[in-house]
Amino acid sequence: MSNMNNKIAPRIKILPENLVNKIAAGEVVQRPASVVKELIENSIDAQAKSITVIIEEGGKNLIQVVDDGVGMNSEDALLAFERHSTSKIATYEDLENIRTMGFRGEALASIAAVSQVEMFTRSTTEETGTRVKINLGGKVEATPQAGPAGTSLTVRNLFFNTPARKNFLKSTATEYKHVVDVVQRMAIAYPEISWKFISNKEIIFNLPSGKLIDRIADIYGENFTSSLLNIDQGNEFIRIHGFLSRPDFLKRSKSEQYIYLNRRFIINRNLNYAVSQGYENLLLKGFFPIFILFIEINPNRVDVNVHPTKLEVKFDDEGSVYRFVVASVRKVVSSSNLIPEVTSETIKESKSRPFNGVFSSDNRLSDREYLNNRDSIFQTSEINLKEIFQSEESVKSEKLSVPTSDAGVESIVIKTIQLFNKYILLIEESGFYLIDQHAAHERILYEKAVDRIKSKETKTQELLFPQTIQMSASDISIVKELLPHFSSLGFSLKIFSNSTIIVDGVPTDIKPGREGAILQEIIDAYKEDEHGTHLEPYDRLAKSFACKAAIKSGDILKINEVQSLIKELFSCKIPFSCPHGRPVAVKYTLTELDRKFGRTT
Repeated sequence: MSNMNNKIAPRIKILPENLVNKIAAGEVVQRPASVVKELIENSIDAQAKSITVIIEEGGKNLIQVVDDGVGMNSEDALLAFERHSTSKIATYEDLENIRTMGFRGEALASIAAVSQVEMFTRSTTEETGTRVKINLGGKVEATPQAGPAGTSLTVRNLFFNTPARKNFLKSTATEYKHVVDVVQRMAIAYPEISWKFISNKEIIFNLPSGKLIDRIADIYGENFTSSLLNIDQGNEFIRIHGFLSRPDFLKRSKSEQYIYLNRRFIINRNLNYAVSQGYENLLLKGFFPIFILFIEINPNRVDVNVHPTKLEVKFDDEGSVYRFVVASVRKVVSSSNLIPEVTSETIKESKSRPFNGVFSSDNRLSDREYLNNRDSIFQTSEINLKEIFQSEESVKSEKLSVPTSDAGVESIVIKTIQLFNKYILLIEESGFYLIDQHAAHERILYEKAVDRIKSKETKTQELLFPQTIQMSASDISIVKELLPHFSSLGFSLKIFSNSTIIVDGVPTDIKPGREGAILQEIIDAYKEDEHGTHLEPYDRLAKSFACKAAIKSGDILKINEVQSLIKELFSCKIPFSCPHGRPVAVKYTLTELDRKFGRTT
């Protein structure tokens, strides 16, 4: 009987509502920028045409968001501060088909739990508005008041009643930057809304409503927009549209990378990486593209209810979305006129002896040797540099047809010269190009290699005498892993032991006499690339092959070799960059030269 009287009290308790609200606020309200985001989303859902954001001390002391949306009546104004109260959804089916920015009904209750909140709102259907004030004890007071239609919500002293949370806030400058980022992201997503942002009584920006490209120009400037490529691709299931930066307009940070899903800004590393993949190795190491992309997809194919912040989403088939983004970006980048387009079909067939596709290996000179052998270089190339300035007829030249109008094309004379055994000078009537011969050949070989691996169309030249190559066990394991890809490239390899490979044949692009050395160099380059990229193994192998098999700086090219290189380069899908992102060609226009020399005519 005594045991019954000494019954231990239960340890599990139901938490009081005010404590529950504070805990919930920890997920929704992380810093001032979180409050700004939630309030702006409410304004957008209220169909606002104008939104004003006011902060003081980075939002620590004051946050105010004013809109001209539909507003609320007095009853809704009071219900809005109850947990899980919302006008956005009513059934489970609504949750599966979210088309609004907010839907959880947590924001206002969470904000009111950790700050001093006051709100004025008036519905567009009523003449009098309502002012709601939440006292320190959580008591809600509502009074009628005249005012404009819409809603103005003021938040003061964020985290005043949770000192530990307040101590975790960063400096005013840091919190201010986070607020700017939020307002800017929202302003980009909704260019049809006019936006005003005020910090410490200073107008930071005042953006009129307009088109997306105008909004981007207002925020980043005209020079920024002139370096963007337009993208608009889609099918019956998904659409992507917006803007990408040209490959020659990159940043050292990822700060200007925006992806919106159904106009909701999201954070998804896979999709960000998909965009980078779409640039097809045009990005220099350490630099990142700028993009503002909008993905539209049926809401029932995504889950935005992953986290209270609604920044993370889940797709029902993220792999398909990833591939669609890669393909769309690649199509836009590869078809853009990043350098003036010259097609190989318009180049007349060379009148010199046919070119067998393999560049000479016995004509390579170092830079020092070049300086001592300048005359012989021009003889080898069958071009006399002096005659360029004396007689056009004395220089071997090719004709390219460059489109000038919809009515037809105009043929212009192109002259080619090899300079310093590194570059090819390509002269046409509006200026000239400098082409890096190694980067150009690398791009050609890379695209050929990828095509061969994907199509499995092998082109092999059999060796008269098979070569035996000694390798480390780790290198042998790489060969085993990539053996099908090596075969597609044109290598005929047999693994003889854990340290020996027999080479019976090599790709037709390999220089005779260096078969074994190039194979080892390809494997070494593949290993170096392993930790610095997320490319598919076949793509990394293609890059390594192209780099090591391409002509080098110092290789002397005959005129037919130069002509063949140019023809193949301009038939590439992406002729303006090597697989590692270095530029292939730089153009200098006659206008630029005239300006350098102070000429006006």
